[in-house]
Amino acid sequence: MSTPSAHELDFVVRALRDWQDDLAPMQLHPGDLGWFWQFGAEATAAALRVWAQDEHVVAIGFLDGHDMLRLTVAPEVHHDEVLADQLVTDVGDPERGVLPAGTVSVETPNGTLIQQRLTDSGWDLGESWTPLRLDLTEPVERPALRIEVVGSEQASAFAAVHRSAWDSPRFTVELWQMMTMGLPYADARCLLGYDDRGVAVAGVTAWSAGRGKPGLIEPLGVHADHRRAGHARSMCLAAAAALKELGSSSVLVCTESARIAAVATYESAGFERLPERLDRARNA
Repeated sequence: MSTPSAHELDFVVRALRDWQDDLAPMQLHPGDLGWFWQFGAEATAAALRVWAQDEHVVAIGFLDGHDMLRLTVAPEVHHDEVLADQLVTDVGDPERGVLPAGTVSVETPNGTLIQQRLTDSGWDLGESWTPLRLDLTEPVERPALRIEVVGSEQASAFAAVHRSAWDSPRFTVELWQMMTMGLPYADARCLLGYDDRGVAVAGVTAWSAGRGKPGLIEPLGVHADHRRAGHARSMCLAAAAALKELGSSSVLVCTESARIAAVATYESAGFERLPERLDRARNA
């Protein structure tokens, strides 16, 4: 296990791209790292843990906060007993430098042996998440909003929509610019939706993992002053259209199961629910 340097992020992103597959369960996506890249390459590298065997990357963990590890493994080792046991040891021992002592959570793809090993080791079932998927082999419905791809001219409006949508006053144009400098953004689009008065009302970021791979929505938000008007559905469709243009095979999104309205919005845009996923939690 190691923490990569900023100069080694390319091989981490490349591995995550390679592991994406429409037949695989929802897992850590290059877009998850891409959104975090707003804090810079050094911070992104520091938030990663990489497991390798014979110089071949077999597992990647992303610390999405100090107490949450989002962990995925290479397809060929989904059921590898040695790796699963090592991962359980590493995430469970604070001295290994992955997760601290106290209450922590681990996200893993459904059906992987590490998920079962965590349960066998006494980790509780944690927060429930609902993944959803939209197949891009068929044409995408045209959104009701006017859509613009965000560049330097739209960055201020995009940041303002995000701050309002997520009650996140820290998000600035400078953070957006840093994110767009990251490796994953080479295959991404930030989109801004305008209503019929020309007001920016919603934004979304769509992340491709390459042609023939599933893309990701992360995040999507509607300005607090313009909710309950169907704008979120329009932005789902806009993101899908952008990813289809980039060559993605499908669109993935994952939201807390408790956010019933969000799940319903994605379903209204044609997304299909995938099997629910439960974090594993260790309580202090």
